[in-house]
Amino acid sequence: MEEKPFSVIVNGAVPGEPVKTDKNSRRGNWGNQIEFILTSVGYAVGLGNVWRFPYLCYRNGGGAFMFPYFIMLVFCGIPLFFLELSFGQFASQGCLGVWRISPMFKGVGYGMMVVSTYIGIYYNVVICIAFYYFFSSMTNLLPWTYCNNPWNTPTCNGVVTPRGINNTLANVTRSLVTGATEVAVEVVNKTKRTSPSEEYWKHYVLQISDDIGNFGEVRLPILGCLAVSWVVVFLCLIRGVKSSGKVVYFTATFPYVVLTILFIRGITLEGAVTGIKYYLTPQWHKILDAKVWGDAASQIFYSLGCAWGGLITMASYNKFHNNCYRDSIIISITNCATSVYAGFVIFSILGFMAHHLNVDVSEVADHGPGLAFVAYPEALTLLPISPLWSLLFFFMLILLGLGTQFCLLETLVTAIVDEIGTDWIVRNKTVVTGGVAIVGFLLGVPLTTQAGIYWLLLMDNYAASFSLVIISCIMCICIMYVYGHKKYFKDVEMMLGFPPPIFFRVCWRFVSPIIISFILIFTVIQYKPITYNDYVYPGWSLAIGFLMAMSSVICIPIYALYKIAKSEGTTFLERLKNSCKPDVKWGPALSEHRIGLYATPGSEGEVEVRPLKEELKEKEKEDEKRDEISLTIQGSNGSTAHNTTPSA
Repeated sequence: MEEKPFSVIVNGAVPGEPVKTDKNSRRGNWGNQIEFILTSVGYAVGLGNVWRFPYLCYRNGGGAFMFPYFIMLVFCGIPLFFLELSFGQFASQGCLGVWRISPMFKGVGYGMMVVSTYIGIYYNVVICIAFYYFFSSMTNLLPWTYCNNPWNTPTCNGVVTPRGINNTLANVTRSLVTGATEVAVEVVNKTKRTSPSEEYWKHYVLQISDDIGNFGEVRLPILGCLAVSWVVVFLCLIRGVKSSGKVVYFTATFPYVVLTILFIRGITLEGAVTGIKYYLTPQWHKILDAKVWGDAASQIFYSLGCAWGGLITMASYNKFHNNCYRDSIIISITNCATSVYAGFVIFSILGFMAHHLNVDVSEVADHGPGLAFVAYPEALTLLPISPLWSLLFFFMLILLGLGTQFCLLETLVTAIVDEIGTDWIVRNKTVVTGGVAIVGFLLGVPLTTQAGIYWLLLMDNYAASFSLVIISCIMCICIMYVYGHKKYFKDVEMMLGFPPPIFFRVCWRFVSPIIISFILIFTVIQYKPITYNDYVYPGWSLAIGFLMAMSSVICIPIYALYKIAKSEGTTFLERLKNSCKPDVKWGPALSEHRIGLYATPGSEGEVEVRPLKEELKEKEKEDEKRDEISLTIQGSNGSTAHNTTPSA
């Protein structure tokens, strides 16, 4: 066999060979690029695509809303997405480690961790409620179909009232579709009607209390489902991206199968076209309304998951030369297309329900938990084999939620492991994952009480609102103006092989920060105290909400002051300047990629980068030793006379 000219391997790279493995054996990488794209799609496409976007669209001018929505996608969404992916991929670090680019701004990373913690706590509670409804749908008759249950009140009025109690489900559902005379449809004023699905939600599932401070008891069925949710998330992340990368083949794709099934079923129903028209009919005069543009910008920003830390974390497991520019466009467009597609699914069913009740679509349209757990489930009771459609719908919600939850937990775990960085914690990353999951479960227990829905909505409205906008704006300023846009453009070119297109360079420096500032101003101007149906939150609870929002932002100035105080220098300006300088470890993680400005001894790579001649000399010495050892072994007839073999 012909001997290869080179066999010394440094950090996975074979000197002298043009092909490099480009793998980070210590942190790990995605198995292939499909895993990263599917994970990122699962992260970006979440519950908001189903229960928020369709509502925003019809409320803000139907098809006319699509115009500002896609404008914001092009000028804000995709550029920010590309910025975060390139940021994490270049450094191969999580949301804390990347701030070696300018250590004073590491507080931004801590802010991202705080935001991801809040979202991860309440997001899994929403998933656990979807689990509860999924299990409740495993029956012949959905429990929220009629008003003859112990938890119903005298004001309950179902969309249908069967004449005979002994009618089988098949007869009832068949009569609903054919309009047979055996079913009497009672249409009442919506303000006076309490639907059986709403009473099931409030009085049975939540057993909701009368005040946010009145916790009552823990709802054990919800608590059990919360434990199931966290166990599922932990098992899917037990080996980090190696395991979650395989799971997303199902969790990121099957929701589209369910959406398609529900879409096909929905458009075949009477009244579906009316619902879809209500969803899409453009009201062009609303384009002149600043609120429409504000809603479009906010929806793009929050839907893509910018500033959560998840995009940076997921990209950090990419190979260094991966084309994240292409990925950012694919994932962003897929996310927005899913939102539009989900609108057809939602409004076809709601149009059918409105037609059945002989009311306007606006009477039955809702968003948030009201859509997912009240309006849509009630509409499903009108369909034949309603438990099947209910199972599919809630299974879809579970998968959409899990896709986002995987990345939220991985963001926290990766940040902790990268920050501590010892060999033990890298080897025992599963222990960290389990610990974070247990803490997340315990912190979610208060949200399973009778006042839990109040706290869930409080966290949803305040924990990840204007704080995300501030974090994202500071990140843009740091990279483009503190570190320097020219240096960052060269970094991206070194990584991708081509510089960022001029459109993205302009957006990163000027357009996107302006749009982010607009979103912040819009959020402040449009602020209204949170309410839940007719319940008005007390002042002390709103104060807690603002504290949650500020807890992530306050990390930024606190850490900046700490870093300035610890930096070298005799004056404040010298300390400030030194604290903004990139850390010596900033740059590509692998030695084989640390070229040009980054080719310095003692950098991030474990093995010092040396000239090829030195490596060849070492190779010759090792070959001489190997020949000597070989001769010794042959001369001793199987027993070595000299113990000169170096230990592995």
